[in-house]
Amino acid sequence: MTTAALQTVLTVPQRFRGPEGVANGGWIAGTMAEALNGGRSAVEVTLHAPTPLETELRLEHVANSVSLSRGDDLLVEAIPVAEDLKGPGFVSFNDAARAEAGFAGLKAHPFAECFACGLREPGDGLRIFPGPVPGSDLVAAGWRVPFTVAGEDGVPASIIGAVLDCITGWAHFGPGESALLGRLAVQIHGQVHPGGRYSVVARPTGRDGRKMYGESGIYEVDGTLVAAGRATWIAPR
Repeated sequence: MTTAALQTVLTVPQRFRGPEGVANGGWIAGTMAEALNGGRSAVEVTLHAPTPLETELRLEHVANSVSLSRGDDLLVEAIPVAEDLKGPGFVSFNDAARAEAGFAGLKAHPFAECFACGLREPGDGLRIFPGPVPGSDLVAAGWRVPFTVAGEDGVPASIIGAVLDCITGWAHFGPGESALLGRLAVQIHGQVHPGGRYSVVARPTGRDGRKMYGESGIYEVDGTLVAAGRATWIAPR
């Protein structure tokens, strides 16, 4: 017996770019998590190839997975994982906002147009600028959620995925350094509200050759974990 696949078309708008010419990996991961199970339980998203912008792509549900393809080329695959993502630890909003002054991307940014961590105009990009938290291995930023990223049902999983993504890279990067997201697990524990203030926190969890690992979290001002991520980055050769 075969399982019929449910197919829809996905087009990534130019606004949600990461590196030049391709989609932000976290935005894609959040979109895939939403498509699989709403992101309420953990979803692991593997990026096999860069996702092009403004291009009709095939989003396909088969059994307990979701894939994104362009023609015969598999771009992204999402599967559920049987665990809860815990997050790296809470940093207060004021301390997270102060840490932004140390954001390495302010000195040299490899992807200045990135939707999540780039230097775009407020309200267009998210402007998540994580800097080191004194006395810890954490990086953090204060996120003041723009109304321009909210839909009818609040802030969507795609935006939450983008927030959880880049900060795990900046837990490793110095000025001008970069890598590409290879895998991001996402779990959404609660709602993110437009106009709200949240701490976005990450820490590095290891390195193996060209692979860099990190975990991230979005926290309410009282320390409640709203969403968590776990990332694998791959540095250039």
